[in-house]
Amino acid sequence: MKIKPLQDRVIVKRLEEDEMSKGGIIIPDSAKESPAEGEIMAAGPGKKDENGKVAPLEVKKGDKVVFSKYAGTEIKVDGVEYLIMREEDILGIVTGK
Repeated sequence: MKIKPLQDRVIVKRLEEDEMSKGGIIIPDSAKESPAEGEIMAAGPGKKDENGKVAPLEVKKGDKVVFSKYAGTEIKVDGVEYLIMREEDILGIVTGK
């Protein structure tokens, strides 16, 4: 199954959180929070303004992004979990290392 996001929506795959802290402590699954960082897997064409002109999105497929903790709607496609969210729920694009 394939999903194409509409308007200003994007499909994001969460990036896995490290299983070990910087101090070397292993974090159990029950103590992990949902990561608020992910990769854009697909993006819609953009949102139409009052005149019908499409304003393109600032993010594109492959961008690593940070989003608000409870943003988006979780979906499962072929056993893989994704989030569908609006571009406005994205807080920023991660650049560099």
